[in-house]
Amino acid sequence: MFCAVIVAAGSSRRAGFDKLAAPLAGVPVLRRSVDAFVAAGAAAVVVVCPPARWAETGLATASFPVPVSRVDGGTERQDSVAAGLAALPAGTRMVAVHDGARPLITPEGICACLEAAEETGAAACAHPVVDTLKRADAAGLALPEKVSRENLWGMETPQIFRLELLQCAYARVAETGLVVTDEVSAVETLGVATRLVQGGANLKITLPGDLELAELIWNHRA
Repeated sequence: MFCAVIVAAGSSRRAGFDKLAAPLAGVPVLRRSVDAFVAAGAAAVVVVCPPARWAETGLATASFPVPVSRVDGGTERQDSVAAGLAALPAGTRMVAVHDGARPLITPEGICACLEAAEETGAAACAHPVVDTLKRADAAGLALPEKVSRENLWGMETPQIFRLELLQCAYARVAETGLVVTDEVSAVETLGVATRLVQGGANLKITLPGDLELAELIWNHRA
């Protein structure tokens, strides 16, 4: 059984507004993420968010063909993910962890990542880095060195794993006191490599301009 944990417990401080409740083509950003996983065939979706956001995005009163539930988040992102994993229904075999602020993920992108995870146990959406990269000093001045883009990827979500693998990884993270920023970093503590999958335009809403760009992409797809 394939289920999803959608992480939406952040404060949206950098955005300056609640980006997860903001409308994307008339529907809250967080709801767009939930809808994508329901359309991709997830048997259940657990949303990690505060009660106010659950209500503001309309999820508290929305109707879905599969169970969509809410749990509170934790201090760090990894604590929120752990709370979501603990709330998954019995029988879950594969789990996707997704940032609620990535509303452009498509059912097709999810399914491509799931297919890779079924084969390898660990897969994540990502994109090859195409921008020129520079390293800077503490004053923000570019250092005269070349940073190669070869084999560099920008990580995205969803990141999909066999549930028992991800549970073991987060147990290791908790034991060692590590702070990880995504699930790929967590499973790396077990020596497990993750297959990277290109899933199409899948930007993360961080600043107000990102929402405007997401709206353009959404309308173009439509």
